[in-house]
Amino acid sequence: MTDSVGIPELVVVLAIAVMALVVVWPAAQICRRIGFPRWLGVLVIVPLANVLLLWFVATARWPRVDAAQRSI
Repeated sequence: MTDSVGIPELVVVLAIAVMALVVVWPAAQICRRIGFPRWLGVLVIVPLANVLLLWFVATARWPRVDAAQRSI
């Protein structure tokens, strides 16, 4: 048995990283555009936290919208 990491393991790690990026980046952009911190997008990859994030975004007052309404 060897203690080194082989190609299949690296492919799996790379695939997980790509899938996480494909999911986290859009979520971070959505959070940024509505006025919340971008790091909230990371919650998308955490089980149960992703559902809570969706509910939070759907029901919370959006800081960017509030600021636009105050400036009118």
